[in-house]
Amino acid sequence: MDMTNKQYDEYVQTKTPKSKILLNSLKAFLIGGTICTVGQVFLNLYKHFGASAEDAATLVTITMVFLGAFLTGLNIYPKISKHGGAGTLVPVTGFANAVAAPALESKTEGYVLGVGAKIFTIAGPVILFGTLASVIAGAIYFISHSVM
Repeated sequence: MDMTNKQYDEYVQTKTPKSKILLNSLKAFLIGGTICTVGQVFLNLYKHFGASAEDAATLVTITMVFLGAFLTGLNIYPKISKHGGAGTLVPVTGFANAVAAPALESKTEGYVLGVGAKIFTIAGPVILFGTLASVIAGAIYFISHSVM
């Protein structure tokens, strides 16, 4: 079947489902907001029970990462993210999901060559480039304040 680029583009347009941008944005906002609200509830609870603001923030991060990984293990987080889209990727629970999901999928290959080798398949580039960006930002900050 020989097609021109224009014919192929038209064919793709007929097969591509139409995106419901407004509905998807609303669901991402509501689900992402709910995740953040849960984090805020934990923050308030930890402060209420005597944790300093800094310690409470650390405990919330740990709690939310645990919940993201735990819900991924129970196959609940993928169902939430199916509807929440980017609203589930931005909070730290999305990072936990990005680490836990490949590990769970590859556990049949063993702990070393499966889980160990593939656990950071998705999150690895995020960690790498996030670290690189912070080093560059730190160097710029250091240089700009050393010159003055």
